[in-house]
Formats: sequence, structure tokens, C-alpha cells
Amino acid sequence: MANEVFSNSIEIRLFDKQDAEQIAKLFHQTVREININNYSIDQVKAWAPDDIYFRDWASVCSERFTYVADDNGTIAGFGELEFDGDIDCFYCHKNYQRMGVGSKIYHAIEAKARELKIHRLYTEASITAKPFFLRMGFSIMKKQQVERRGESFINYAMEKLGTRKNF
Repeated sequence: MANEVFSNSIEIRLFDKQDAEQIAKLFHQTVREININNYSIDQVKAWAPDDIYFRDWASVCSERFTYVADDNGTIAGFGELEFDGDIDCFYCHKNYQRMGVGSKIYHAIEAKARELKIHRLYTEASITAKPFFLRMGFSIMKKQQVERRGESFINYAMEKLGTRKNF
């Protein structure tokens, strides 16, 4: 119950360029401190390199529908929807895990997909994120091996097909 009340204070809104630094740090910390439970130290360092600006967060997040969970100025999570239905980055801050933040972000993404008449959402989910996407109604298409900066990872190609019932 306390987690539910806590997450109700969080506003889901579209990304603003001033969010870029918090998002870069959130991504880095989440991979290094949460995903480490399912991946090796070498894998998480390749996934989230020491240079947290390995990606131009402001540009990339601005080019997509990037939803952020804003807890009175603290970014609690974010998720990116591309025009073709790809959910690229989707991360919750290490201090906001299992509080409903991811569900709120996901529902905003799904509402935007409906509005855009996107009929298929898909993602490449980490071992860590797979249970969340399964709860959101995604199916596993295949387990796959991907490579980032010389390290090999397991993740899951997942999809959710839109119908009137589910989105």
C-alpha cells in the first residue's frame, strides 16, 4: 500500500532536454546496480560504459516519444517509443524498483501507440526486464545473443500485438 501511494505522486510526462543528465545517470546506475544481478561485471561495463555520455541522450530522447516518471524533479524512470513500435530504452531508477513506476511509463507508451495506430510493440528485453514485459502482455519471440562493445549478452526479442482489448 505504501508503494502505491508513493507512486501516485509521480507524474508521467514527455522528455525535456534538461532531463538528459539525470537520464544518463539513471541508465548507468540501473545497469550497474540492478542488471548486475543477471549479468557479469564485464557485461554491465560494456552495456553502461564509464563514459555515461556514450550516447547523445538529449538528441536520441528528443527524436522519440520518451516518457519520464518525474517525482518532484527526480527522474524515477524513463521509456522510449519509436515510431515503428520499438520500445528501445526502458529503465527504472534503482531506488524506484517495484513501485509501479515502470507500469505507469509503459501505460503512457501504450496510449501513445494507440494514438499513433501502432499495432505491434516490440523490444529486446534483458534477463532483468523480461518478467516485467511478460506481465505487460508481451510474448517472447526468441532468446538471442547480442554484442555490445565486445561483450556477448543474452536478451529476449519480445512483442505485443495490438487489439481493441489490449492496446
